[in-house]
Amino acid sequence: MKQAFDLTGKTAVVTGGGSGIGKAISKVLARHGAIVNILDLNDATGLETVDEVAEEGGKAEFIPCNVASAESVKKAFEQVGPQLDILINNAGIAHVGNLEGTSEEDLDKIYEVNVKGVYLCLREGIPLMKEKGGSIINVASIASVVGIADRFAYSMSKGAVYTMTLSVAKDYLPYNIRCNCVAPARIHTPFVDGFIAKNYPGKEDEMFDKLSKTQPIGRMGKPVEVANQVLYLVSDEASFITGSCYPIDGGYITLNS
Repeated sequence: MKQAFDLTGKTAVVTGGGSGIGKAISKVLARHGAIVNILDLNDATGLETVDEVAEEGGKAEFIPCNVASAESVKKAFEQVGPQLDILINNAGIAHVGNLEGTSEEDLDKIYEVNVKGVYLCLREGIPLMKEKGGSIINVASIASVVGIADRFAYSMSKGAVYTMTLSVAKDYLPYNIRCNCVAPARIHTPFVDGFIAKNYPGKEDEMFDKLSKTQPIGRMGKPVEVANQVLYLVSDEASFITGSCYPIDGGYITLNS
């Protein structure tokens, strides 16, 4: 009898798959049978994730890729083809600052990775899905749909990720390509630890506790909790779902008013 969430034989791409949420997604998809192509700018973390997948009996390959470069993305997807079943657009960067605290250079950098990077991967990935169909998950944010203080550029970029999701879902219905997004709140990743250490030296524990409590549920999310939602959405069990955005936010959007 077929197991639930079985991805055996499916080919997946996870951008930013070397660390944090992307790493968790890569490992969960591989555990369920997918052959995972990990696209990342960092060779060391990408290869480390490949090794961890292999240790668990899964299959993964690292492909170096800068999602902000059309040439790099094209080259990476050429190595993935000819068929792609699952595309996870996870790679992204953050920026702290309101409108006046966001320089033109800051805005351009966020756009290049978080918006253009998703566009480039969609542009290369969708043609590989058109013959047999597929599933796309874009990693958006609660900042896509609610106002977050001092996140002007980041919110702009994640709003674009959300609306790109809707557009792709609508346009590619005839090809049996589903496109959804997940919208995490604060997830406990190495990035969060590094941010706290850099900006609040000596107060790491205090700030970690304070940031954790901004979620109504009282803690930060875990990368694997995002990964498990992604697993469901890319599986056949979610075949009736497209054009949707799923908060993974400890109640932030609906309970924080």
